[in-house]
Parts: sequence; C-alpha cells; structure tokens
Amino acid sequence: MSKIPNGYEVIQLFEQLAPKHLAMEGDKIGLQIGTLNKPIQTVMIALDVLEEVIDEAIEKDVDLIIAHHPPIFRPLKQVITDEAQGRILEKCMKHDIAIYAAHTNLDIANGGVNDWLAEALGLENVEVLVPTYEDKLKKLVVYVPETHAVAVREALGNAGAGHIGNYSHCTFNSRGIGTFLPQDGANPFIGETGKLEQVEEVRIETIFPASLQKKVISAMLKAHPYEEVAYDVYPLENKGNIFGLGRIGRLKAEMTLEQFAEHVKKALAVKAVRVVGNLNDIVKKVAVIGGDGNKYISHAKFSGADVYVTGDLYYHVAHDAMMMGLNVVDPGHNVEKVMKQGVARYLQEQFAKKKFHTKVYASEVNTDPFTFV
Repeated sequence: MSKIPNGYEVIQLFEQLAPKHLAMEGDKIGLQIGTLNKPIQTVMIALDVLEEVIDEAIEKDVDLIIAHHPPIFRPLKQVITDEAQGRILEKCMKHDIAIYAAHTNLDIANGGVNDWLAEALGLENVEVLVPTYEDKLKKLVVYVPETHAVAVREALGNAGAGHIGNYSHCTFNSRGIGTFLPQDGANPFIGETGKLEQVEEVRIETIFPASLQKKVISAMLKAHPYEEVAYDVYPLENKGNIFGLGRIGRLKAEMTLEQFAEHVKKALAVKAVRVVGNLNDIVKKVAVIGGDGNKYISHAKFSGADVYVTGDLYYHVAHDAMMMGLNVVDPGHNVEKVMKQGVARYLQEQFAKKKFHTKVYASEVNTDPFTFV
C-alpha cells in the first residue's frame, strides 16, 4: 500500500545520493525556506529558483522544490515584496512551498552533477578530477549464532557494508565457541540465568565506509538475535572512497577540438560555446567541471586533459590556459541543468521502492540568463 511521505523522509532519501558532509566549507545548503514537517505530494527539481520557477511550482501544486543553486546565498538585509527576491519568499510562504538547496554536495556526489555531465559527453574510465573528501574505511567484527549468520550477513550487505570494487556483500567467516553466563535480570535468547552457556557461533568480518557506520551497526543489531551483541569496530589504513569536484575521462574516439566543440553543443543542448585553443588539436582525454571551474584549470592540465569543459571562463584565466597549452570549451554555467532530470529520475526510483505516492517534476522553466544572437 502506497503512502504520502513527509519532507524529512523525502530529504533522507535524497541525501543518500548527495549527503551534506560532501559540501564544500561555507556552502549554503539544506532547507532554506519553509518546513519539511508536512506531507509531500509533489516535488519539483530546479536548477535556479527564479520567480518564474515559483510560479511554475504554484501551478503544479508543488510542496517541495529541490534546487541546485541556493536561493538565499548571501544574508538578507530586508524582505521587500515589491522586489523579485521578496516576491519569491512571499509566494513560497503563501503557497506553503519549501525550498531545499543541494549545491556542491550534489556536484561532488558519486552519480551527481559532474557524473551526469561526463555521461552526457560520453566519457569512459571516469575518475575524480579534484579530490576533496575521502570516506575512510572501517572493519566490523561481530559474533553471531550459526542459526542467524545468513540474516546478519544479508542485513550488513544491504546496509552498504562489504562493498569492494564491483562486488557487494563481501565478508569473511570463521567458526568457534562463544560462552556467556546470564546474570539476574537478563533475558537470554539462548541459555538460562545462572548457567554457563556454550554456543556455536560465526565470527563475521566485513568493511564499510565510515559515513555508513550508524546505518551498518543499526542494521546488524536489528538482525542479531542476542540481547547483548558482541562486536568490534576497527579503523583501517586502506584507501577509502574518494569524492571530489569534476571528472576526467576519455572519449570513445578521438576528434579535433572543433569537432569536440560541436559534440559539446549537441550533448549538453547549448546553442554556442566559447573555445580556447587550436581548433585542429586532437582531443581524447577530457576534464569537466559543472558551473564555474576557473580555479581548477591547473588540475585539468596536470591531470593530462587535452581539453577542459567548464563554464564562466574569465578572460585572464583563458590567457592562463593558452599559456599552459590547455584547450578549453566553455558551454556556460547553465549546463548544470542536467541535474533536473538526474535528480528527478533518482527520486522516482527511490519513491517506487518505498511505495511513496509522490509525484516528481523536473522544472521546465529555462533559467539561462543569456541569449545568443
């Protein structure tokens, strides 16, 4: 039977894709307007929160907007409803529309904005361009009666433990004898109060990302039959999952810079691009950062990229790229619009799994401020 979730349930699902801890320091993310303490029947995904977007949300009876660019990025000194910013806030309040922003955490997330851009460009063997965060690994060791070993292993794997490369549910198991003596007040699953008990148990070992510790431990305890569970958690020196800004990968077939520029226009649905470099240069290795990537041209160069795709390229940064021999294609900041369909698809899949009766729309308003003439 389907249910209508509240805002906290919707955002909890969304943050499995783009957890807050991935965001760059100082980024204005999270709930910015309204409340999540209400039923959510309709969600709309938007790149920018302009007045036209709010009007679209009102027309579609939207309860929650998940936006990429925070509508309140700088502190507000006043709210004047004769002005656009004030009208946006007024309309949200009057129509009970909550706005939640996911900015650099959605850029950095695996399966987020930069992965969607790399996918659109047809890149293969994709890696992180600018590492910003490492999710350290830990090891869990838990002792389980043989009768419940399968259930506990399954619960651990489903919670995200035991993932190594393209393999999931990885564990090591060894058998032994567990002993315990239930004291007064105990309610043992096996054995009797005041009598030493010996039980054939399985020692299950598995690894997990530190960010999932609460979820993994909770799943294990829920599946475990004992009143008091014996388990250990160890930090590991093994390299954890690397997260970061941008992506770098290879094209399926090399092409000239001119041909690649045309490819970008088609792949990212833009009418024009700005190009820095010799149009006859051959490109194979491509770096991409959605939005403003001026800070990271050196990362693109030193990673061996033949061309760097990013928006809002500054005049003098373009000169810097020329001098270091780095080709650049600037399709504009608005190509981050790929997040609208990307997040909508993700939430639709998650809602279907949870049997949530909530509609998801990708905003249809074009928020690109530039017109090519």
